[in-house]
Amino acid sequence: IMELGDNRVNVVFNINEGGRTQIAAINFVGNSAYSSRRLSDVIATKRSSWLSFVLRDDVYDEDKLRADQELLRRFYYNHGYADFQVVSAVGELDDTTNKYTVTITVQEGDRYTFGDVSVESTIPEVDSKALESVVETHKGDVYNAKDVEDSIIALTEKVAGSGYAFAQVTPRGDRNFENHTISVVYTIDQGTKAYIERIEIRGNDRTRDYVIRREFDVSEGDAFNQVLIQRAKKRLEALNYFDKVDISTVPGSQPDQVVLVVDVVEKSTGEFSVGAGYSTGGETAGPSVEGSITERNFLGRGQYIKIAAGGGKNSRDYSFSFTEPYFLGRRIAAGFDVFQQTRNYDHYDSETLGATVRFGLPITDNISTQLAYNIAQEKYKLDSGCDDSPQDGIPDADCDISAAIVQGIDESPWIKSSVSLGLTYNTIDDMKNPHEGIYANVTTEVAGLGGDAKFVKVTGRGSVYQTLSEQLDLVGLISGGAGHIEGYGDDGLRIFDHFQSSDRMIRGFAYGGIGPVATGTSGDHLGGTTYFNASAEAQFPLPVIPESFGLRGAVFADAATLYGSKVDTALVDQSTTDMKLRASVGVGLMWASPFGPIRIDYAVPVKKQPTDDVQEFNFGIATRF
Repeated sequence: IMELGDNRVNVVFNINEGGRTQIAAINFVGNSAYSSRRLSDVIATKRSSWLSFVLRDDVYDEDKLRADQELLRRFYYNHGYADFQVVSAVGELDDTTNKYTVTITVQEGDRYTFGDVSVESTIPEVDSKALESVVETHKGDVYNAKDVEDSIIALTEKVAGSGYAFAQVTPRGDRNFENHTISVVYTIDQGTKAYIERIEIRGNDRTRDYVIRREFDVSEGDAFNQVLIQRAKKRLEALNYFDKVDISTVPGSQPDQVVLVVDVVEKSTGEFSVGAGYSTGGETAGPSVEGSITERNFLGRGQYIKIAAGGGKNSRDYSFSFTEPYFLGRRIAAGFDVFQQTRNYDHYDSETLGATVRFGLPITDNISTQLAYNIAQEKYKLDSGCDDSPQDGIPDADCDISAAIVQGIDESPWIKSSVSLGLTYNTIDDMKNPHEGIYANVTTEVAGLGGDAKFVKVTGRGSVYQTLSEQLDLVGLISGGAGHIEGYGDDGLRIFDHFQSSDRMIRGFAYGGIGPVATGTSGDHLGGTTYFNASAEAQFPLPVIPESFGLRGAVFADAATLYGSKVDTALVDQSTTDMKLRASVGVGLMWASPFGPIRIDYAVPVKKQPTDDVQEFNFGIATRF
């Protein structure tokens, strides 16, 4: 305190921050079903590494450690270990190194499966047998607490929809310690009649009230239902607008009324990012840079907006996206995208200017659909190296380009107006580090609502993840895909609408490196009308390297075929249009970097055709979904 006279003082705080603490090690004690490396993936606290200055995930915090304990409980409960307990979780600071050692002691218990599963009701008008079809727990399945929660929600909604708004569903578990099963009885009772008098929202300085209220399936005057309240809490947390969401109740003005109090702590939802990358294949091979501005909660209205620009040696991309997640007050995501793309190929260039209007609708928690209208204008021209002078659209004598591609260029500019409908099924447990679940997508696109393009295109892709060894953290992946495009009308199918192969179809081959080939000496691959592909892969942690680095290895085998052509028969080598299988095997290195998932693959073709283009090494920012 510094005296200033005249009854005034200055208060000075001298702060010695000291050095920044780190986490030297995270040790798990008592775990046998899962390795320490696997459990480290589950919790949010991470061991310090050279990336910690970017991720800031190595900060020791007791509240964070308590949240990690809950993450561990949910992980074990969802994998059959109903008796799991966290015995202790402590962090010890070494003053000499200024580093913490975190030790988490657990008691796993035995693994259970579901025994008999039944539904009982004390409400005479409710048919318990008819409700068994909505239960998601089944006899013989591994015990899963999330399936129990989902069953409670499904039963509650079903009964409430039948006119029993105050019904309560209570699960009762009966453990059999000898055969390690848990029999579950869902009991439906007529709960205490209570109504929601009002919903008070606090802490939302930026987010508007209605953005929070619309996540509730109940409103003022409705019957109070704890299950629906907890589901609203999960929805609010999933928005990623808030650091913390708490929902509590206080007595209302009448004995049968309650007041819901929603306390939120807002967080930053805007992002400005600048990145650089490198890819060895695809339309944008080579080095690239990208900058974007993203706002997930635009003006506090819950709207998503993104402006992005990027480019590389042979590409330029500009885009603007907007999404309203609750169109017309319903849980329908409506939005639009506007984009411009330029590409420089070996002998020609392309420019695409287009827009998409889309509507997304969740059907269930795992199934969603998207309807979109797409319109784009595509322009193609020979580059200066192929049409130097007088740039009349006729390739120079020394330009080795196929007549089929020249014919496609002559047909531009080309307007494509289409409608697409997609269906997605997703049960993946963790999109960043998947271990279990299914991701499948089927899309149909019909072009011909005006414009020049007239075709029907159907594509599908599915991936199944399954943990093969809990102790070794070994994950298996089986994926497959297929597609077919068929033109109609007088103009038929142009060359640029054919499918091109890529590393998502088969690794070990160059982009556009398999399938029908043009006649002549150019060797240009023209794409195909039909493809099938399949892949089997095993993913595993790398020994010695700390799990905080986010590195994993993979071994894989791919197979694919691309065939069929609607190009003029005189311009395509007919011997290359038949269905012929290609196959490759290889190894991969995956890194969950702060800049996105980075993957390096080395694949060797074991079955190929003489006209195929091989590319054994592949590097890029990508995911296998």
